[in-house]
Amino acid sequence: MNRTEPSLSERLADDIVDIIGRQRLEPGDVLASSRELARRFEVTTPTVREALRRLEATGIVEFRHGSGTYVGPGFARTLLVNPHRPRGGRDSVLELAEARLVMEPAIAAAAARTRDAEQVAQLERSAHNALQPPRFDAPDRMHFHVALAAASGNALLREAVEALLHVRAREQVEIRYRYDDRERDHAEHMDIFAAVRDGDAEAAERLTRDHLTSIRDAVAAASQAAAAAGEEE
Repeated sequence: MNRTEPSLSERLADDIVDIIGRQRLEPGDVLASSRELARRFEVTTPTVREALRRLEATGIVEFRHGSGTYVGPGFARTLLVNPHRPRGGRDSVLELAEARLVMEPAIAAAAARTRDAEQVAQLERSAHNALQPPRFDAPDRMHFHVALAAASGNALLREAVEALLHVRAREQVEIRYRYDDRERDHAEHMDIFAAVRDGDAEAAERLTRDHLTSIRDAVAAASQAAAAAGEEE
């Protein structure tokens, strides 16, 4: 079986990632200019820009007009999402709700057992996001269920939840429209937070399961109503 050799821009992209790691740059840190990188690797500036565009596509770097190139939020991720995936159909919202119901109760239990102080504090701050209007564009504030996964101390669990909610951002906003009792959503988040803070893994798992079951049921009811309305037309 023949194996295709990586192109020059692909190899250069790997070299740039290596530089970011060796220099211990963090998301938001400025990267050397295209000209500087071209001189360093003895290649043309257009080749460097092609490599940077590859990295931009996965969020490893980001371009800021008139400012330069910066390390992006995707640098530390091991799970990447396809930003150009086709939009899901009517069942995709329910699919997301059911997937979260499978994953997140166990994650909540793990968070309660770990109880990292900094992450638990972030979880409390994120709990109040439920009171904010649903938005499609990614806000600066951390999603509560991402913060819950982060509190488990397992970076891969956080990335898995974050990637799922990012790739299904439209469906997640639709979930919030269908489960639109923000006071209840906030109260349930605070109950989950309290269980994690107190180290009660059993309660954290149960409360998260109950919370996500209510969401799943609201989504299912809305889907059934929409299907029935469609049949009547």
